[in-house]
Amino acid sequence: MSIQRRQAVTALAALLTFAAPIAAMAEPARNVVLVHGARVDGSGWRAVHDILVSKGFRVTEVQEPETSFAADVAATRRVLDLQDGPTLLVGHSYGGSVVTEAGVHPKVAGLVYVAAHAPDVGEDEGALGKHVPSVLAGTPGAVARTPDGFTYLAPSAFPKLFAPDLPRQQAAFEASSQVPAAAEVLTTPLSAAAWRTKPSWGIVAGSDQIINPDLERFYYQRAGSHVNVIEGASHSVYQSHAAEVAAVIENAARQIGSAN
Repeated sequence: MSIQRRQAVTALAALLTFAAPIAAMAEPARNVVLVHGARVDGSGWRAVHDILVSKGFRVTEVQEPETSFAADVAATRRVLDLQDGPTLLVGHSYGGSVVTEAGVHPKVAGLVYVAAHAPDVGEDEGALGKHVPSVLAGTPGAVARTPDGFTYLAPSAFPKLFAPDLPRQQAAFEASSQVPAAAEVLTTPLSAAAWRTKPSWGIVAGSDQIINPDLERFYYQRAGSHVNVIEGASHSVYQSHAAEVAAVIENAARQIGSAN
């Protein structure tokens, strides 16, 4: 073999060796864990789930018992323990508080907040919501309570406030299939804030009536999140704008993959 040919082969081998890790770095985090909000369940993520699965992601929904904040965090950690690598943890509404606490788990590589709360250590979403009240907070009778202290949205209020941009029949079904949440889940102070140490993305639902969009903006700006605003979207943005929400999650997964 000539000297020139030997040099060319050596250079090509070095290039391929260098390129391999770059290709690996471009691979997105493939595990996504979705955490629902209060008074609903994981089935609301179905459209987002299906889109992400079609893109090759391994997607798992947490089913929180909503009996206590600690129980919901434990349910999320239980699912995270089952992941086989770096994971993107996504929370909607109250689920944002859950992923903020549970997100310190070593398998969590990043967080996505979808019309969600993101308190700091020592804060709780109930108190923060009073400082920046929502339409819900100013609607008498919208939140009902069971005799044993669990809360739910009045069936007449649910379609108007939680899901005005969903088909009426779907919103009515979700209103009748609510998971009552222990009142304490919304008022338990956090003991950890994963957004302080991990990258995050935030989706503002521009017409949210359950959480004030200005409060969502405050959370995400404080956390240094990559902010996305979906104008006109209700609190049910993860259902009514599933493709846009899934796109934010996919983009976050790719950015995390590129950073590893």
